[in-house]
Amino acid sequence: MERWKVKYRRYLFGILAVNIFMLVLCGITLYSHKDTSLSNKKSFVGKEMIDTVSTGSISNVKNQKVIPGGNPVGIYIETEGTLVLGTQSVDGMDGISHEPAKNVVKTGDYIKKVNGIAVHSKEELTEIVKEQGNSPVVLELLRKNKLISVKIDPVLSKEKEEYQLGIWVRDNSQGIGTMTYISGDRFGALGHGIHDIDTGGMMDVDGGYIFGSRILSIKKGAKGKPGEMIGTVCYDFDHPYGTIQKNTDYGIYGEIRAELKEQVKQEEVEVGVKSEVKKGKAYLRSAISGEMEDYEIEITDVDASNKNLAKGMVIKITDKRLLNLTNGIVQGMSGTPILQNGKLIGAVTHVFVQDSTQGYGTFIENMLKESNG
Repeated sequence: MERWKVKYRRYLFGILAVNIFMLVLCGITLYSHKDTSLSNKKSFVGKEMIDTVSTGSISNVKNQKVIPGGNPVGIYIETEGTLVLGTQSVDGMDGISHEPAKNVVKTGDYIKKVNGIAVHSKEELTEIVKEQGNSPVVLELLRKNKLISVKIDPVLSKEKEEYQLGIWVRDNSQGIGTMTYISGDRFGALGHGIHDIDTGGMMDVDGGYIFGSRILSIKKGAKGKPGEMIGTVCYDFDHPYGTIQKNTDYGIYGEIRAELKEQVKQEEVEVGVKSEVKKGKAYLRSAISGEMEDYEIEITDVDASNKNLAKGMVIKITDKRLLNLTNGIVQGMSGTPILQNGKLIGAVTHVFVQDSTQGYGTFIENMLKESNG
């Protein structure tokens, strides 16, 4: 009996030992698995954080290749509604001078609708007002990104014998600028937004086109008097070079046609991000002379933290060929590509009024982010 008890106890102890061993082994395995999973998670999260912090949203920009521009283009944009430039008096049939829109609409307003009818041009606006006769007109305005409605009583003009609101408006804008880059079937140009010459405000673009242009002459810059490119634009609305879709602080953006891409005839280059831009020698790529040339400049200051989006770097023209041609930076050169160490790093945006050999440039990183956004 004692032998049986001893044998039984040994058997129980053996089973218990095996169980304990298995529990310990499982515990080690579980702990090891948990630790490995946590380690992997930390490693993964850490990598994501490093990627985000070190490159932010520019990871795609940094590895991107684009075709530099440098060619002047004709720009035509249509406003989103009709832009109010100001108000005026109307001499009525009653012999009294009226100002129906004074203190009702403001310079910089966009007229979106008249009595609920959408308007896209000043002709449409004029026609609708005529048809309304002497009935009050309700205008839907876009004012500082807010929609508001105002009511105006039109006046029968003695001069034109038609009802008028006494509002100066514009529905389009045109000029010459410079293409900055082409990426696939998209483009970026100017390096800064298009502002209305009268109101000074950023123009809300409903659409637009880019056309071929030819520089006829150059008015050289002088102290206190910025120069300009004088040229012709082929406004062929049936065959534009591209369409404008966005007007932003960094420039204009849209899609291009194959004809423009064929005209540029340049190889793709890498994009240089802000951190790669250094003081020293760089180049402007421009066809202002009629031929695409690289002109030497000096970057005298770099400020990646500048809140003024168009003034990230200060540049100085040093190339005698360009100085002989323009005396520096002239109107129409906005958007001219800036290259350094073979990379596209930015675009010309402004000229110093008191010294046309100097001006500002924006970073290409800014432009590409806006385009990709």
